[in-house]
Amino acid sequence: MAEKTGVQAVGRALDLLKRLGQSDEGLRVSDLSRQSGLAVSTTHRLLTTLELHGFAQFNSATSLWHVGREAFAVGAAFGKRKNYIAPALPFLRRLRDQTKETANLGILDHDELVTVSQVESREITRAISAPGGRVPVFCSGMGKAILSTWEDSDIIALAKRVGFHPMTPRSLRTIEAALEDIQQVRNKGFAYDDEEHVTGLRCVAAVVWSPQGEAACAISISGLAARMSDERMEQLGKIVASSAADLSRSLGGVSSGEVH
Repeated sequence: MAEKTGVQAVGRALDLLKRLGQSDEGLRVSDLSRQSGLAVSTTHRLLTTLELHGFAQFNSATSLWHVGREAFAVGAAFGKRKNYIAPALPFLRRLRDQTKETANLGILDHDELVTVSQVESREITRAISAPGGRVPVFCSGMGKAILSTWEDSDIIALAKRVGFHPMTPRSLRTIEAALEDIQQVRNKGFAYDDEEHVTGLRCVAAVVWSPQGEAACAISISGLAARMSDERMEQLGKIVASSAADLSRSLGGVSSGEVH
């Protein structure tokens, strides 16, 4: 019984930590209590435990809780494990400078697309989907770029396993639409997120290959739809695809067709 209670407490603490990580401004204990469905006293006890270990930080001047330094250290360790994140940064910075939009690096993790690195646009009005955020793979340009390297049978199996979780009116909703979209990705060499994740946000992405001829990750450019016309999306697609190819070569990556 004690073990079950301990496991439950760990799960609740991790849930609070994830909620803190999703808030740029910080959260009050009452906010976290309401969001998590926990009593205020339980929420406060878990937060103080996280604070004791450096995973949460309390600002007494504002009464807001924030992610602590140890949470950053653990997240950075994940980044180091993926040895293509550091090499990708110069390419992301170049993409940002070429396009004036936000450049992103994403991986497929537990059947979702996770943004693991980002170089923000310098534009005053910019589109941001924070690193660490998870997106249903069929709603993501980077997700579709990675899926374009899979066999159709594997994509169908994935769709049966995870289903479709539309996030906007433009999100894919059927396997037929997904396969048609992904075939266009293969034909073009880059993928679109046409306001499928967030209304008003467009994205163009391309896959980065591993030395084994598999999709290692994907990179993308995201920006406000008002700045990204169809014509500009086509131009950006070629730029992103070229950068993805350059990054693949720097990692020793080759496309599946080049593997012998």
